Amino acid sequence: MIVGATGTGKTKLSIDAAVALGGEVVNADKIQLYAGLDVTTNKVPHADRRGVPHHLLGAVRANAGELPAPSYRALASAAAASVAARGRVPVVAGGSNSLVHALLADRLGDGDPFEADGGYRPSLRFPCCLLWVDVDGAVLDEYLDRRVDDMVREGMVEELREYFAATTAAERAAHAAGLGRAIGVPELGACFAGRASFRAAIDDIKANTRDLAAAQVRKIRRMADAWGWPIQRLDASATVRARLRGAGPDAESACWERNVRAPVLATIRSFLLLCIELPQPASPMPRPHLT
Repeated sequence: MIVGATGTGKTKLSIDAAVALGGEVVNADKIQLYAGLDVTTNKVPHADRRGVPHHLLGAVRANAGELPAPSYRALASAAAASVAARGRVPVVAGGSNSLVHALLADRLGDGDPFEADGGYRPSLRFPCCLLWVDVDGAVLDEYLDRRVDDMVREGMVEELREYFAATTAAERAAHAAGLGRAIGVPELGACFAGRASFRAAIDDIKANTRDLAAAQVRKIRRMADAWGWPIQRLDASATVRARLRGAGPDAESACWERNVRAPVLATIRSFLLLCIELPQPASPMPRPHLT
């Protein structure tokens, strides 16, 4: 399982791991579950997947409503089990920690698990290799601002302009639990409706993206510190700094290999060996989610 704030490199790492280990990726981003708005929701383009199959990416109808935690638990468990049954490694990756909790916790409880009182400490329901791609907060904020500008150049505004032109208010209301929550939709919607300037909309997108990243980190820390889940932190700050200063792809790749990819692959391989050596349980239980 690969977790981390938006923009830290979870997608890249999941594909790196899948390529190196013969795996397939299972999505754990709640907005990317829904079909549509691929640029706005940051779905990895087919050309960048390096031939790695992806599951639960754009797999839910835009008007399907909010996917309950038990439903995601069932879908992701089935996808990972199918991957493992074919002799492949399931690599679960995404920034929605509510989905991470839904898949991994031994008990789901009621309400938001991250708002629960201090007495709620779920355990992992099966062995899992938990990896956290982290980036220094100030460095990540600068990068996220730049990434929003990149998304504008890649067509986010045009994608959303077409979306608002092609859908009715009632249709968009049906998307409120999914695509409607994607950062960019409400902000640029206000711009298109004349309630905000384009510059203000982009500034709001940047601020809301930074806020999302901070909230994601707080939830990961809760999983590690309050719940005691064994999460290994990988520091991708050097890679992001290299990108921000324009050091070039070779410098970025060297930082990524040294600080993230190589230690992650070593950790996963050790975990796989441990899983092979573990005694089989007398009663059926879910297969381990390997990453």
